[in-house]
Amino acid sequence: MSTDLPTIELATGSLIPQLGLGVWQADDEDTERAVRFAIGTAGYRHIDTAAAYGNEAAVGRGIAASGVDRSEIFVTTKLWNADHGRARTLAAIDASLERLGLDHVDLYLIHWPLQDTDRMIETWQTMIEIQSSGKATSIGVSNFQPHHLTAIIDASGQAPAVDQIELHPRLAQRELREFCGDRGIAVEAWSPLGGSGSGWGSDSSPNTLLTDPTLTGIAERHGRSTAQVMIRWHLQNGVIVIPKSVHDDRIAQNIDVLDFELNAADMDAIATLDTGARIGGHPDELNLGAPD
Repeated sequence: MSTDLPTIELATGSLIPQLGLGVWQADDEDTERAVRFAIGTAGYRHIDTAAAYGNEAAVGRGIAASGVDRSEIFVTTKLWNADHGRARTLAAIDASLERLGLDHVDLYLIHWPLQDTDRMIETWQTMIEIQSSGKATSIGVSNFQPHHLTAIIDASGQAPAVDQIELHPRLAQRELREFCGDRGIAVEAWSPLGGSGSGWGSDSSPNTLLTDPTLTGIAERHGRSTAQVMIRWHLQNGVIVIPKSVHDDRIAQNIDVLDFELNAADMDAIATLDTGARIGGHPDELNLGAPD
């Protein structure tokens, strides 16, 4: 694994690169090219995809074409909502591995908790089976709130290695981060730059972070882009961050954040931006794709 990127040790003992590439909403052609460039040229060693993204096969092709040994690359994918439940979960990991062209993933996540606690617990217990089988080195969850985490930990005795959540300067998730930290759960941010478009949750709002005057002012003082400032903010908060891009220049720029630091005044100023505004759906409301 590259020694240039900071890593976080998961509860399993595995090291996850703290900065990676997300590929949500990227089509196959863009995904394959972006993954190949990110790994082979820009120095990334962490790729995050999901069954629901429809581009796992392209991720696999990009990894294969990168010229970097598989052992150097940390790969995450996710169980889609319709595949909750033991039988469907077991079939889903096999299907994801086949599409990726891999014999294991480094991290397998439950994509959403949905609104069926019994099935959620059954799914988590199946994830533990998958980890024991070697098909996933570490297992975790995405979009889980404290009550979801408590339910699966109490039922199984095993905490997730990671909780991947919407997290950016407008939604700093301090209480959830503290809850996870107390239980040895690493926190990973999706939409770390505030997302794109007008948002898709019932209470969502458009992303204006890239033009926010507080952030742009900090960026100007450091001679950096606003995106680089936000990525740096995540890193300094101990959060795993996976900004998405399919553009070579932005992919390269997003990883070029290891040679500067935000000072205390910068961090304090960014903290004032936390309004709790989401760009995605709330996990307690979204039940998209739930199985029958």
